[in-house]
Amino acid sequence: MSRRAEDQIGSIADTLLQPTSAAGVYARTALFERVVEGLSGLITRLREPDAEIFRFPPVMSRQQLERSGYLKSFPHLLGSVSCLHGEESDIRALVEGRDPDQDWVAGLSATDLVLTPAACYPLYPLVATSGSAVPVKGLLFDVASYCFRRERSFEVDRLQAFQMREWVCMGTPEQALDFQTRWKFRADGLATKLALPHTVAPASDPFFGRAGKLMAMSQLQQSLKFELLIPVHSEELPTACMSFNYHQDHFGATWGLVTDAGAVAHTACVAFGLDRLALALFATHGLDLRNWPKMVRETLGFDREGYVTTSERPRYTNGTTPRGNTAVTE
Repeated sequence: MSRRAEDQIGSIADTLLQPTSAAGVYARTALFERVVEGLSGLITRLREPDAEIFRFPPVMSRQQLERSGYLKSFPHLLGSVSCLHGEESDIRALVEGRDPDQDWVAGLSATDLVLTPAACYPLYPLVATSGSAVPVKGLLFDVASYCFRRERSFEVDRLQAFQMREWVCMGTPEQALDFQTRWKFRADGLATKLALPHTVAPASDPFFGRAGKLMAMSQLQQSLKFELLIPVHSEELPTACMSFNYHQDHFGATWGLVTDAGAVAHTACVAFGLDRLALALFATHGLDLRNWPKMVRETLGFDREGYVTTSERPRYTNGTTPRGNTAVTE
């Protein structure tokens, strides 16, 4: 990435995101969330009929995630919830530092919770608990969650904590594969309406270790994953902002999901990286929403809702400037 491009995306990020003391974890400003909300509304309007809606918390069952295979495939990205356990006297001794040889962190132990790595992971065991077969027409879902992945680097488009929206299809192999293919092509039209330069290309997940390299090669060879790539930083290293994934029978076999015909259900999902899509829009069209192309504003519903976004720095009544650099007013 060129120095100019790096400075540009850095300047945009400084306006939209406020850093915390943790790398890759940011507070979102009103302007940034306004665009995320516009994207969320657009995704809702594009959602296929009969989709069941679930909104998951940022944590899920550790046992369920292990059973789903995430621990073996992506242990380097997993985040676990740990707590202090024991008697009050033991915990108090730790937090007050009475033992100079033992930091309180050493007293932590894992709970039965992990941080949700993708919005669809809690869905499969939830559907399995119903005990019902997947009907002939298949099942569609709209799920969302704040997610966590322990990334090695913390560029502004590769956060540790991020917002994910997903559509999920469960059914026959033909239904799942058609769902992936259908939305892979529709995404091209979506990106065009948002006036975002883009390509759709085969991709693989960041599987762990040497065996993971073979899994990634197999994923590519079978065309199981595609990504919508947008040059947020540069054309040479575009950012994956959407993905289109065909899981075959992995989750169906893992969770005992079967069709009405008694066959193991296949699944597919379309994932929207809301933070990355918002950054891509700002990187492409600038910080002032009033200057965005009319087609983009209409697609996101800004003109219809009558919101006006300014790039002038607001001030409190005492004359001080808020931490955010932009204001959103009605």
